[in-house]
Amino acid sequence: MSARERTPLDPSITPAQINLLVESFYGRVRQHETLGPIFLREMGEDWGPHLHKMKHFWASVLLKTGSYKGKPVPAHAKITGVTTENFHEWMDLFEEEVHAIFSPEAAPLLLATAQRIAQSLWLAMFADPFATPPAKFGTRAA
Repeated sequence: MSARERTPLDPSITPAQINLLVESFYGRVRQHETLGPIFLREMGEDWGPHLHKMKHFWASVLLKTGSYKGKPVPAHAKITGVTTENFHEWMDLFEEEVHAIFSPEAAPLLLATAQRIAQSLWLAMFADPFATPPAKFGTRAA
């Protein structure tokens, strides 16, 4: 891969920020009334392996490290009991963490990327291209 293809999404994004995002976001997910039980059912009590995988995923996406080797779409497609509302909840928590951790220049870029990922996973899970995918970050009514 050329140096140009390995250019980070934004030069201000650091591995430490990605680690903090994953740790803080999933800490909130774990405590969330509806998301927590879904993740607990899928991952069990030991979230360590998932957090490690997510740090590599986001480093690959945001810093173009190439360190993530998984297949998120098939992994998410097999999960049952998730609703579109759960996606909105996930996106709300994620957006809050992104704005708390990343620069005002980096946050919108990261959220646009996360939006595309969320829509892709949503389509894989619901397999209905005519349904309405989760709304963009910052557009959900309170």
